[in-house]
Amino acid sequence: MTKMLSVAGVLVVTMHLSTLIGLGQDMVRIEDMTWEEVAAAIRAGKTTAIYYAGGAEQNGPHMAFGKHIIIADRLGERIARELGNALVLPVMPYAPSGDPTKRTGMMAFPGTTSVTDEAFAMVARDVAESAITAGFKDVVVMGDHGGGQESLRAIASQLTDKYKDSGIRVHYCRDVYERSGEEFNKYLLQRGISAQQARHAGARDTAEILYLKPEWIRQEKIKDASVENGVFGDPRVATAELGKVYLDTKVRLAVEEIRRLIGTTPVPQ
Repeated sequence: MTKMLSVAGVLVVTMHLSTLIGLGQDMVRIEDMTWEEVAAAIRAGKTTAIYYAGGAEQNGPHMAFGKHIIIADRLGERIARELGNALVLPVMPYAPSGDPTKRTGMMAFPGTTSVTDEAFAMVARDVAESAITAGFKDVVVMGDHGGGQESLRAIASQLTDKYKDSGIRVHYCRDVYERSGEEFNKYLLQRGISAQQARHAGARDTAEILYLKPEWIRQEKIKDASVENGVFGDPRVATAELGKVYLDTKVRLAVEEIRRLIGTTPVPQ
């Protein structure tokens, strides 16, 4: 009887360890991991780090502030999993969104949190250098918010030049933001939705959140959307189905571009 219990105990411990090891191998979000698990993942070939910046800006009376943050969080994980050789860093929640002193841009609305272009660039640079110190060979920087895109492009170029003799590269992924927006606008146009309707807090943004986190949409407030209260598009035409198409487009284009960047010598942008 004692021997049987001993064997059963060993089996339980073995199964538990196997589960933990499996979870460690499956994790791609650094915030979920220990330093030993990150080191092991890098040794196993996950040598690409993804830095995905979000943003905390107003989205009209009908949509919560976390739009860019949750998109970067969810898509960063999806992109890392599809790449197969990547881990994703914690999301940067802030981006340039206007001047808080002058209350320009999105800073005209309470709750928006903005950082300067300089601060945004410094954080991206320091995070990328931290990833390089950890042992990553390729670092990909990208953002879900319009503000800061040029800063990310510049940081990637500067750091790649700095580390060019060590074989380390920092890449700017533009397609996840720019090309995906262009492609999805064409998709919307085929369905009778104009580029104007797709602008800030309109069809595109609202559709994404309807799919990812519908409780962040105040349905009763959609009818009140206007330029005066922070909406530059038309959220009334948004659907969760459209949101899925847009999010899938972002992931597909990002994965394709990152594979091109990592697999070839980077071309100056």
